[in-house]
Amino acid sequence: MKYYHEKTLKGVSFEEAIQKVTDALKEEGFGILTEIDVKETLKKKLDEDFRPYKILGACNPPFAHKALLAEDKIGAMLPCNVIVQQVDDGVEVAAVDPLASMQAVDNKDLAVIAEEIQSKLESVIEGL
Repeated sequence: MKYYHEKTLKGVSFEEAIQKVTDALKEEGFGILTEIDVKETLKKKLDEDFRPYKILGACNPPFAHKALLAEDKIGAMLPCNVIVQQVDDGVEVAAVDPLASMQAVDNKDLAVIAEEIQSKLESVIEGL
């Protein structure tokens, strides 16, 4: 099972892609809790050059609440990560597949929630 859903955007800058993703997530009820600039971090910590690459920690509060009620340790797997990275032919956006990441948790209620989140994240990616 593939653990992500992705799409490559062409004709947009890296920063434009970040804004498009942020806006699309907002349309589906997600906010960005964290933003990790991998390029900047690798340069600062290791003095290594890396392509533009950001990890956006997206959260949909109503679904996060449902998930926490269904499984109290699920916070170890939250938020939903979405990556934006520069690739040769554009800017790739990839979101975690919550169904794939939740396979390790044996909880039917959580599986239903993961399916709903999967649908929302797929809608975000496809709509870019």
